[in-house]
Amino acid sequence: MGIASIAMYVSPEPLAEATAALWSFLRDRLAAAGLAGVPDTLDWDLAYDAAWLRPDLLLSQTCGYPYVRHLRGRVRLVATPAYSQPGCSGALMRSFIIAGRDAGIHTLEDLRGTVAAINSPDSNSGANLFRAAIAPLAGGSPFFADVLETGGHGASIDAVAQGVADCAAIDCITFANIQRFDPERVEAVRIVSETPSGPGLPFITAADASDRQVALIREALGAAIGEASLAPVRETLGLVDFVALSDADYEPLLTFARHAEEEAFGDF
Repeated sequence: MGIASIAMYVSPEPLAEATAALWSFLRDRLAAAGLAGVPDTLDWDLAYDAAWLRPDLLLSQTCGYPYVRHLRGRVRLVATPAYSQPGCSGALMRSFIIAGRDAGIHTLEDLRGTVAAINSPDSNSGANLFRAAIAPLAGGSPFFADVLETGGHGASIDAVAQGVADCAAIDCITFANIQRFDPERVEAVRIVSETPSGPGLPFITAADASDRQVALIREALGAAIGEASLAPVRETLGLVDFVALSDADYEPLLTFARHAEEEAFGDF
């Protein structure tokens, strides 16, 4: 039996429920197509990144920066979701750079010498795109006074709201989801700027998956976009399409990182 773990956008709770409903549709579609080893339910116990290199992986969602740095050639790309949230354009997405609502921070330059929160140094939306936005201003010197690693976008929002950090870059999809389903959490922050955009978080399967398996999963994902009964699920997730991207489409994420190195950016 394979495993399926779709854990990138499952908080607040309505997103977890919608994700489970999406998987139920995909499961039935894949089983009806004759694909063996389709699990009944999503694995909710694995850490979001623990499924990526499992040999029994059927389907998971990863971040674009870890994919292009560590996972290429070790998993297979299936498709990248396209979302409707502000900051998204097709399969591209960006992050919103936030600060405290009353902090007097209005521009990126105002962030110099402040404390930044990042969810993880390996995160595209929380670190790589953030660095791409800040690096041209750094002038070869450390830009932030300190960088706090929080472990998650929600925790980064909380750190800024509580004054533990001064700024953070929040995945635009996560920010919109929290605004919608947990609005009190973002009341004390505001958007200062936006990062450059890049390809979003791809769905992947195991490296040894056959072309037929990849094709069947893509067909099931496409069917989920057209299925009338899933309209409430898609609306909750902000899901509008799945786009088959290539490794080359993710290369700009490494280009952002290289440019930051050329600018001698000194943080995260």
